[in-house]
Amino acid sequence: MKHFKASETTLFFNTRDEMIKVRLERVAYFEADSNYCHVYFINGAKATLLTSLVNIEELLTERFKGDSPMFIRIGKKYIVNRRYIFQINIPRQRLILTDYVTSGIMEISISKEALKNLKLLYSNN
Repeated sequence: MKHFKASETTLFFNTRDEMIKVRLERVAYFEADSNYCHVYFINGAKATLLTSLVNIEELLTERFKGDSPMFIRIGKKYIVNRRYIFQINIPRQRLILTDYVTSGIMEISISKEALKNLKLLYSNN
């Protein structure tokens, strides 16, 4: 899948048959799925990209170079938008995301170790 930058907060992913516009400020999280990457938006929308999570991570690192990163890698499977993190529940292995505006919340099942590291990161800052 080819990609190019449209602005500071938008990525476009192009294939022969489709184009997907990803507004980064509305992305709740990215999830790895083999050679694909699912994008979950805070309003509940979902898109599937023909690219790996490693490629997404590289794009985001390049995009936010020198700035405070908007996204954080959690374990092998997720990249999460930091502004939407609401609750880290280690015993239940749940990360809860919300934007405090749209109805509902998003729950992600994440390993205890990854959640402990995330909590430690927030506790130290």
